[in-house]
Amino acid sequence: MRAMRRIRQYVKVFTRMRRNRADLFGWWLRRPQVGFGTATYELMLILSNRLEPRLKELAELKVAGMVECEYCLDIGSALANSAGLTERQITELPRFRTSDAYTDLEKLVLAYTEAVTATPAVGVPELREQLLTQLSKAQLAELAAAIAWENQRARINIALGVRPTGMAEGMACALPERRANQT
Repeated sequence: MRAMRRIRQYVKVFTRMRRNRADLFGWWLRRPQVGFGTATYELMLILSNRLEPRLKELAELKVAGMVECEYCLDIGSALANSAGLTERQITELPRFRTSDAYTDLEKLVLAYTEAVTATPAVGVPELREQLLTQLSKAQLAELAAAIAWENQRARINIALGVRPTGMAEGMACALPERRANQT
């Protein structure tokens, strides 16, 4: 049931594309094997239902902000909205540690997401142990796979120049998280 709801949400979000539709799909059509593999992994993550989808969407949106993938922020914000994240949760991602918009578990998921996404990854074992007090190993595996996959998605979209399509227009939208060493 949860998987079907997520599939409907994805379809609904993709129908909101307003521009730049060919950016992503054009690249995958040039390499159908990669496109097929990508679609298969995407579907398997959607069908994985041990972890609350809101937590996956929150983690994926955090990655998109850290990596600064505008396409991922666009689709991620739309999916986060449809998964029930509040406008404050979406817009306060860069300040999650000091925000009261998140539960303790959500803050822990976001800290873990930051640690796994950072290069090099720092503090992951401690955060993993903390998460295992609130999540099962299956849930943690699903979270780690979602974080790693969003890193892959975001980086390939940036590498190929995939631009936002307007899926989150009219909704709360997360912004790129500028790093301290950027000007």
